[in-house]
Amino acid sequence: MLIGLCGGICSGKHAIAEYLIQHQGFQLLELENRSFHRIADEPEDDRRLQASGFTNNERSQSSNLSFENADSLLDFATKRWQGLWVTTDIWEDATLDRFLQRPFFLLVSVDAPVSLRWERFAERCRRRKLEPPPLEKFVLWNDRHLYDKNIGRVYLTDRAQVRLFNSSSSFEELHAALATLNLADEDRLRPNWDQYFMQLASLAAQRSNCMKRRVGCVLVRERRVISTGYNGTPRHLRNCNEGGCPRCNRGEGGGVGLSTCLCLHAEENALLEAGRERIREGAILYCDTVLRF
Repeated sequence: MLIGLCGGICSGKHAIAEYLIQHQGFQLLELENRSFHRIADEPEDDRRLQASGFTNNERSQSSNLSFENADSLLDFATKRWQGLWVTTDIWEDATLDRFLQRPFFLLVSVDAPVSLRWERFAERCRRRKLEPPPLEKFVLWNDRHLYDKNIGRVYLTDRAQVRLFNSSSSFEELHAALATLNLADEDRLRPNWDQYFMQLASLAAQRSNCMKRRVGCVLVRERRVISTGYNGTPRHLRNCNEGGCPRCNRGEGGGVGLSTCLCLHAEENALLEAGRERIREGAILYCDTVLRF
């Protein structure tokens, strides 16, 4: 398993990596050249602070596995995919694309309130005997760091499979939350069968044309999809969202005029699509809407 951590300045990426190393047996994988695009008016001291997530002492305690480039790091982890690895050195989309192709890779984004991140950054400055930037300057720097069209990190964090909100005021609080979350759970890498079929049902719901709500359904037997369905007007009738069902388009409340509604349920459409001969004992219907009676 390889966990990649990304996020804003002082969001807690390195604190989480350190927890995984010390408490869950992960090893740190780093790039030898940790340089990245510099923001236009960013002071040299601030740039060094941003890049230096781990102190030298923390590096020596965690791991000395460093690589010339991202490809060699990924090649190393691929050959040892059953191990536990973590990296914070993912800077660009092209690199992330290659990592996400691996079934053992999990991208985790970390965020925190900007005021709290500024306080953390100021404390980091003071530990290194540097003058902390004012909050206003940090906010502007943070915005460019996240949203710059060429180097903005938000383009990475938006693709994360797991999103963490790190508002912890102490390492103890953060560690307790991470212990409960258990990022090392390999079930995060691949959905189980029930999760898989429910995701297919939710995907089918995106095809719904009913003006009232979106519902999707999947019929399964022996872990094989028999049929899918979504709610809307029957085949060969105008779609509900094109005016095909007057009752739905009038916006009438729940339970009103049901006898005039032309839309079929997602479950009905899935059953009609499958046909009687394909629905046998053991078939399971997955639907992404909870019914309330």
